[in-house]
Amino acid sequence: MTTMLSSDLPLSKIGRGKVRDIYAVDDDRLLLVTTDRISAFDVVMGETIPMKGAVLTQISAFWFNELEGVVPHHMISADTDEIVAAVPALQPHRAEILGRAMLCKRTTVFPIECVIRGYLSGSAWKEYAASGTLAGEKLKTGLVESEKLEPAIFSPATKAESGHDENITIAKMRAVVGDEVAYTLESMTRAIYTLGEELAREQGIIIADTKFEFGRDKDGRIILIDEVMTPDSSRFWAVDAYKPGQPQASFDKQPLRDYLDVERRAGRWNGDAPPPPLPASVVDATSKRYLEAYRRVTGAELRI
Repeated sequence: MTTMLSSDLPLSKIGRGKVRDIYAVDDDRLLLVTTDRISAFDVVMGETIPMKGAVLTQISAFWFNELEGVVPHHMISADTDEIVAAVPALQPHRAEILGRAMLCKRTTVFPIECVIRGYLSGSAWKEYAASGTLAGEKLKTGLVESEKLEPAIFSPATKAESGHDENITIAKMRAVVGDEVAYTLESMTRAIYTLGEELAREQGIIIADTKFEFGRDKDGRIILIDEVMTPDSSRFWAVDAYKPGQPQASFDKQPLRDYLDVERRAGRWNGDAPPPPLPASVVDATSKRYLEAYRRVTGAELRI
């Protein structure tokens, strides 16, 4: 399968994130193309990770299918032949977009990342350890790193074009989107996470935390958009290796993070762009971790 650092399709490109390229198909539809770019510590690497784009797209497609009847969403199709049939201009580019493209409904996007935390980790643990709070709101005392949070905590954030999103209070979220929308976004977030966390656990993966995005479609409905419970938008841990009271190994990027940590401690990288070149062994190990994440989440090998 062809690896992709950046896409160049005969459609109007209207956005480019760390990983995804976004194209306008028409007034009602978008094409999301997930490249094989990878970032760590907020820096995009120079190398591609084979199969990563297809893994992220197809895990999202798996979850969108599982969520039918639970919440409305933006996916029209992630099947390459269906996409090419719907957008004939893509026929010459079938090999490039194979497995990595998703045809979606256009929406007006809410400027909020809907984060839900089932376990105390990452930036949430750092804040709690320092002040006993999350986004300035008090949590109960005595929690340890990676502890399961019951119930899970809804922790919205502002969307950042680069760098880290900023945790905000629910009160601030209400000020941005209004009380009714804030209530709907939290309710949908909890419903999606409850289903996803349960299904993933059955396959040997803990979804420790994850983030969702929502938009309003042309009919005014609030629907789920972007990616859903992928290794890039979530913290995946292996059920059989989970031990509260300490950091957990990241399921997907751990080989990459470990390598970059070594380079930083050795003084060969200062943590900023440009990143150091990645050895083939790190690229291969990271690709295998993404494929394993797909297999564990869906219960099947990735077939494109």
